This record gives sequence, C-alpha cells and structure tokens, in this order.
Amino acid sequence: MAYQPSQKTKKTVLGIGGIAVLAGLNAPAALDFVSAQYHEYKIAQPAYKAKYGSWDQVAIPEEYRTNAIHAALLHTGKVLIVAGSGNEQRKFDKGEFDTVLWDPEKNTFKKVPTPEDFFCAGHAQLPDGRLLVAGGTARYELLDGEVTRAGGGMRVKNESPDKAVFLKKGTRFRSPSGVEYVTRFDVTVPKAKRTFKVTYNSRGVMQPWQTKVTASEARVFVEAVKKGKRSVTDKQAQYAVVGLKGRAAENVYGLSEKITLDKQDFQGIRAAYEFDPKAEKYVPVDPMDKARWYPTLVGLDDGRVLAVSGLDDVGMIDPGDNEIYDPETKKWSPGPKRYFPTYPALFLTKGGKLFYSASNAGYGPADQGRVPGLWDLETNTFRKVPGLEDVDQTETSASVLLPPAQDQKVMILGGGGVGESRKSTPRTAVVDLKKDNPAFETGPDLPQGTRYLNSVIMPDDTVFTSNGSKDYRGRSASNILRAQFYDPKANAFREAAAPKVGRNYHSEALLLPDGRIATFGSDPLFDDQQNTKLGHFEQRMEVFTPPALHKNARSRPVLKEGPSTLDDDHRITFRTDHPERVAAARLMRPSAVTHTTDVEQRSIELDITRKGGSVTFDVPRDPALVPPGWYMLFVTDAEGTPSKAKWVHVR
Repeated sequence: MAYQPSQKTKKTVLGIGGIAVLAGLNAPAALDFVSAQYHEYKIAQPAYKAKYGSWDQVAIPEEYRTNAIHAALLHTGKVLIVAGSGNEQRKFDKGEFDTVLWDPEKNTFKKVPTPEDFFCAGHAQLPDGRLLVAGGTARYELLDGEVTRAGGGMRVKNESPDKAVFLKKGTRFRSPSGVEYVTRFDVTVPKAKRTFKVTYNSRGVMQPWQTKVTASEARVFVEAVKKGKRSVTDKQAQYAVVGLKGRAAENVYGLSEKITLDKQDFQGIRAAYEFDPKAEKYVPVDPMDKARWYPTLVGLDDGRVLAVSGLDDVGMIDPGDNEIYDPETKKWSPGPKRYFPTYPALFLTKGGKLFYSASNAGYGPADQGRVPGLWDLETNTFRKVPGLEDVDQTETSASVLLPPAQDQKVMILGGGGVGESRKSTPRTAVVDLKKDNPAFETGPDLPQGTRYLNSVIMPDDTVFTSNGSKDYRGRSASNILRAQFYDPKANAFREAAAPKVGRNYHSEALLLPDGRIATFGSDPLFDDQQNTKLGHFEQRMEVFTPPALHKNARSRPVLKEGPSTLDDDHRITFRTDHPERVAAARLMRPSAVTHTTDVEQRSIELDITRKGGSVTFDVPRDPALVPPGWYMLFVTDAEGTPSKAKWVHVR
C-alpha cells in the first residue's frame, strides 16, 4: 500500500511550499523562517527519530516550576528536584526553599517542605534507598565593591569545663580599642576539656591530682558593626563578648582571624538530612562536623558515605577535613584528610579506592588539587595518573565511569579554565584503571570546546552527552544546542537529535526507568551575544527519547513478575514471554546529579541464564563494583532496545 500523507503533513508541506514562494520575494528573514519550518518538519519524521531520537518538553504547572539545582532518581521511580533558594538572594532572605517531586510516568508534581537551604548541597544514594543530602547555603556571596563592612572568622574560646556556651546570632565582640564585630549565625562552643594527671613522690606516695583545662573552640563568621576600613585587621587579637559578666566573661572570648573588605564567598551549613522516598519527606540526622557548600558525597563499598571539600562557614575552601556518614548510626566521623577543589568527581573503583578524574565545579586555587589520580582511603595515599591533555581545563568538565563498570574505565569530557576563564576544550580522554600503570589516552573530540556538559549512561552501554556552553555560564550566547552518543567499543561519537533548550551552569540530566533521559535547569549570566541582557534561570524541562525506542517501541523486551531482592546465590529471576530476545542485561545505579557531577551512576554487566519462560541474572558480589542500594535492571535485545526497568535491591 502506498504511503498516504496525513492532513497535518499535507498542511506542513503545502505551508512550506507557500512560504518558499514568499521567501523569494522577502529575502533573508523569510528564508530563515522557511529553514526553521523545514527543520521542524524534518525532525518530526519517523525515519529521523529512528536514527537520531527526539526531544519533548514536559508540561509543568506554573506552581511547580522551580530552579532545578539538584536532581536525583528515587527507587519509587520519582525524581527529586531540589532548588533550595535556587541562586536567588530574594528567596534566601525570605527563607523560601523549594523541593519538587516529579513522577515521570504520570507527569504529576508535588511540593515537599524543605527545612534548610539545600542550594549547592551534596547528595548520595544510601543502601536502604533513602537519599542523603548534606550541606547547603548559610550566606550568599558579596562581590568586590559590594562589601562595606569588614568580615571574617572569629574563633570563640570557652575555658569553662563545666558547661557549653551558646551565643545567638547578633552577639557582639569588642576589642580593647572599642572596635566591635557582630555574629551572623548562632554558635555553640563546647565545654572545655578537663584532664587529670596522677603523680607519685620518691617514696611512691600518690600526690594530689594535677588538673589541666584545655579551652574548646568554635568558629563563627562576624561582620564589623561600623562600615569602613577602621575595622579591617590581619592580626590576631582577643575580643570580649559583650554582655557577659563575671567568670563567664573570663572564660569566653574571641580570637579574630583575618577580617577584610575583600570579596566574601558563599558560606556553607552543617545540616544533614535523609530524604525518605516512601514518606516523601526530609528526615534530620546528625549534622556534619564541618559546614560545606559545593561538597561531593560519594558512597563507599560498605554503604557509608564520604563527604569531601566545600566552602566552610566563613567561605573558605575546606583544607581536607573530610568526614564519613554511617547510615546505621546516623552519625559522622572523621575521614582521611585530603584536599580537593569543590564538587570533585570521585568514583568508587576496585579495592574500594576512589578515582579522581580531575573534574570539579570551581572553587579552589589553580595549582592545587587539579591532577587526576587514585586515592587509597585506607593508607590515605594518592597515586597521580598521567596523560591527561588540557589539564588546566578540567573545571566544569563531565566525567563518567564507562559502562560496563567491570571494565574500570573512566572518561572525562570537555571542561574549561579556572573561574570565569573563557577557555573551553573539546578534549575527551579515557583511563583504564585495570592496567598496572594507568594513564589517560586522548579520545575523540567533542564538536567544540564545551563546559557544563551532561553525560548519562544508557542501557546499551553508550553514553549520551548533551548541551553545555563554550564560554563561562553561557556568556556571549554560547550555549551549545547539540547532543551525541559516545560508543566506548568504537571510541567514537555519533550524532543525536539536538535539544531545543540551552543548558549550562546549574543544569542536570539523568536516565529514567523507561529508558528516556530527562534534562533540567540552566543558569546563564546573560541571554544575548552582547552580554547586556541579564540571564534568567531556565525552568523548562526536556525529555529525550533515544532512537531505539522509536524504531522498536512496540517490540521492546519485557520483564514480567520477579522479586525485588537477590537470593542467597546473588541471583534474581524474572518471568518473560520471550527469553530468547534478552541479549544483554545491565544493573544501573540511579543518578544523583548537580553541577555536571554525578558520581552515583554506574552500569554493571550481568550474566544471563535462560530457562523456560524465565531469565536469571547473576549479580557480582564485589561491593566496590556493586555498592549496596537500589538499582534499575534493564535488559536489551540484539538491536540495543531496552526494556522498562525493574527495581532490584542489592543488600
């Protein structure tokens, strides 16, 4: 039967033909319009979608539109979209913090009460399926020229071993010369440490105990009460706490750090919460010891979570005081000390070591923490990995543990220079960590220099990459409306359909359980090439449907009934009507992504046994390869068409 165009297609073709006639009369503007109309026609054709895929914009009711800073897929199939104050000073000042829960299957939305400003926090999947969220924003930055009152850190000392001291926000510290500073946050100073020492005389008789008191200390950000340079100091001095009297005044005092009129960076918070996917609410747990803004949280092979880097409560980058969260006790303990720039990309690899790809999101000096390497947490040693080109352009790059995870290969894609640099690189590189002396090998270039690229592992072992910008935060209208698939076996890119929405800083992308990819966010500085029109946060959401789902949507593999947990042999079995169509299986960890940093996603190859009307999958026992938690189980046919995912809990 001959193909018969639909009425819609006829109208489109006739419309394009009519416009083409007008184009000859009205020249450039009309030609541009014709080109755009034809492009829309072309990308809507089934053959185009079957080769390149397609994009669709998600309809979001106005009351649920938010500034997506963080996105995490939960084992309920819903996506947690966290904004906090969303990089809006106005919302921060009002204490308006947002979290939205999106159900992609039903396309429904729900607002979740948000107890802290989780803007620029860290997050990690926990073994029981909860999401750990820690850190966030205590104070927005003040740029050079905006600072009118000197500010900096005040170390508050307490020499009383009998009780802790609580100083509320607004407490004043006064120097002997009368200069005063005021605290911008509450601070609790623990009681001093009292130790006893027993001594004996020459005849062996015990002498009276010797008591030693060591003052405790807490740090708080302070600002000068009066404007101007008189309050600037780079010398340490002792300050009295205004309002304290008697012994309390003697025991509690401040020691100033450097207090300046310099730019004041964002400041972090210590708060930590678990998001419960079933109750759909945040549950408080013990706070971190250190305040953190822009930290990375990475899951370890024993189910604990390591918190690394971040700006502290006075806006200084953490010197390496990392800490570990135990989901059993809900408490934090000191971790191995090591310095990294903010949001470092750290991947769990063989033997429980962490691989640092050199990807990061910004803050930190250009000459520290920028070299990739393997970090052994037990010995706290760091083995540098050579071979990476454009090592000065790893900031705002993307990194991914290539599929399958058994290959132990990590890829870095794109990136830019430190800070607001205009540099960007198209460089990609791959390192094979199974080699005795691993080194990066340069891969195929991206179409152009790209910062803020998002990368998503697919069930067919390709990596979908999209968006980004050539310049810092999309400056000079430099958003890149392109997408492509990277094939690890061929070590090559192939083109995918182009997104319609530009995305740069504060954007995310993740794999959904139905095999599609959702993209969120973007926070450009400007919206025009001349950099005169201030940018606005992108609240539209686009979903990409890969080519395989257009070619074989009606014949994709189907897994039917089966358990959600593994048996004693670390195996799991599902019924299926066509076991012969199951060519491959992957266990895929759900994403928790922000600032192009997603250290959660990984894809594990599974062995397959077909018997009767069922398929059994063997899951590797190595927790450094398969950390405890919830996973999506995808199967694919010989053409790479994925099933819808089944959720599997690996304990």
